[in-house]
Amino acid sequence: MTDMNFTPAVRAYTVGLLTFIYTANYVDRQIVAILLQSIKLDMGLSDTQLGLLSGLAFAIFYATLGIPIAYLADRMSRKKIIIVSLSLFSVMTIICGYAQNFAQLLLARIGVGVGEAGTSPPSHAMIADMYAPNERATPLAIFALGINIGLLIAFLVGGWVNHHYGWRTAFQVVALPGLLLAVVAMFTLRDPPRGLSDGHEAQKAPPLGEVALYILHNKTLRQLIIGSTLVVTVGYGAIAWLPTYFVRAHAMTTIEVGQILALLIGIGGGIGTALGGHFADRLGKRDVRWNLWLIILLALVGLPFSVGAYLATDTTWAIVLLAFPVSVGALYFGPTLAMLHTLVKPEMRSLASAILLFINNIIGLGLGPLMIGVLSDYFSADYGARALPYAMVTSALLAIWASFHLWLAARTLRADIENMGKTA
Repeated sequence: MTDMNFTPAVRAYTVGLLTFIYTANYVDRQIVAILLQSIKLDMGLSDTQLGLLSGLAFAIFYATLGIPIAYLADRMSRKKIIIVSLSLFSVMTIICGYAQNFAQLLLARIGVGVGEAGTSPPSHAMIADMYAPNERATPLAIFALGINIGLLIAFLVGGWVNHHYGWRTAFQVVALPGLLLAVVAMFTLRDPPRGLSDGHEAQKAPPLGEVALYILHNKTLRQLIIGSTLVVTVGYGAIAWLPTYFVRAHAMTTIEVGQILALLIGIGGGIGTALGGHFADRLGKRDVRWNLWLIILLALVGLPFSVGAYLATDTTWAIVLLAFPVSVGALYFGPTLAMLHTLVKPEMRSLASAILLFINNIIGLGLGPLMIGVLSDYFSADYGARALPYAMVTSALLAIWASFHLWLAARTLRADIENMGKTA
């Protein structure tokens, strides 16, 4: 099946606009990281409460509601779902700035999670419908740049606004672009026909139970989800606590932290993510297993750099050592989604993405920051100011466990893709 209306230029514009929307998503999601210490001092919160704000409270609703919204996205206009969701999380981010206590801020963060649940799965499915299986890692990696650009804006703008005008104003300022993007999407975003890139019309969208069983019975998908979830747990924990780590362990201001992390994660991470998608597609044409081997290789190489950075007492060394792991931190995104959408049927893509994100986020985003907060409180009695660095080292070690499951996924990947071709 072809659609001449979806020219290369239209596809590129669609990926670009979806990337900007994902950027707004990530800014509003992660702005709280650069503000944690200011919120802690203003409201008198514990690290466990901060972990709830930056992780579990957001993740429960973000991950859970993603499934019913994706169910609708496989049946209804994905464009409309994205616009409504984008508008909602932007408004709820503004409301975060008006919270007067922990309970109100917690509820507002939950509202952000509810809104953000509706943008990613439809976006993944739209991109997969526009690009063939051997081309998907690159556009999905470009989409994943929203993570790095979003973090750059959250840390740079959030740190500066927080320092000069306070954390409440920071929430309100970063939410405004999302409302503008909703208007742009309303008039210019186009939803591709389902199954466009697969050369045949998608069948009727299956129910949740059927999609869940399909994933559960696929050896590669089972291991891919476990491995990617552990990768996400490490990544979200680090992102949530790195600003606070530099403020506490290295006595930096939020402006200084924002500038450093914007450079490392925003620019360095953006380059790493884009190159990762490119090399995954390129190496994957030789052997599709490189989509997963590349994630394993960089996770294991990056681990000693992360541990060294967290334990460093010299600020310069901490920054230098962090450069590599944060540059490749989001590289898993493009290849993981590319393999997911290669292994599922076109009519179940939004729902499959939502299931992946549900598991990734309920554990990774929900428990990653919370685990570090709990461990930091637990270690504080014995280690004082070093409690947070030791908690972050403990989290980083999960990369070894993640690599094992991704290796298992790579072992069965080719056979499962061949079986997909036989049943198409």
